[in-house]
Amino acid sequence: MKKVGVTGGIGSGKSTVCEVLRVLGVPVFNADREAKALYASSKVRNAVIDAFGERFYVGDVVDRKALAELVFKDPEALAKLNGILHPAVRQRFRDWAAEQTAPYVVMEAAILAETGGVKAFDHVVVVSAPEELRIQRVMRRDGVEEEAVRARLRNQTDEATRLAMADTVIVNDDRTLVIPQVLELHRQLTGHERPA
Repeated sequence: MKKVGVTGGIGSGKSTVCEVLRVLGVPVFNADREAKALYASSKVRNAVIDAFGERFYVGDVVDRKALAELVFKDPEALAKLNGILHPAVRQRFRDWAAEQTAPYVVMEAAILAETGGVKAFDHVVVVSAPEELRIQRVMRRDGVEEEAVRARLRNQTDEATRLAMADTVIVNDDRTLVIPQVLELHRQLTGHERPA
């Protein structure tokens, strides 16, 4: 079974691409959602408390807003948090993938280049959109100011680095149709020939 990573900068449209794949019957693992769930696991909870202190938890519930405020201002803290979360997410993905029976599975992950996670995949898909368009999308989606989006962008790798690791690039610039690109990707990954 092939393992496919779908990544892209914030606001690029990764979720849209993954939703189309889901409709096609492809199992999709959302790394961000799993990371959020892992904060409640004793292993991750203990590691976060050891690294940053008990003030980031109330019982088993992490104060994600406070933790985000810390790590987005401090690259060293972000690297430390990533070092706790990403190995746990990758292990959960491996366990989940082993239970699937489809020709390929997908992990949707905002950051693959930054975590060294690319090596775990047989095929990497980068969803690409112009930065200004991505900023506008996130401002609308999250109801945040431009500077807040730019702060998040600074913690992600640049577009050129993402594109360099791509086996497939899906362009989501509000001009190019996305669904035909996803259908072509699906055709390639399942090994089906294009109909005559």
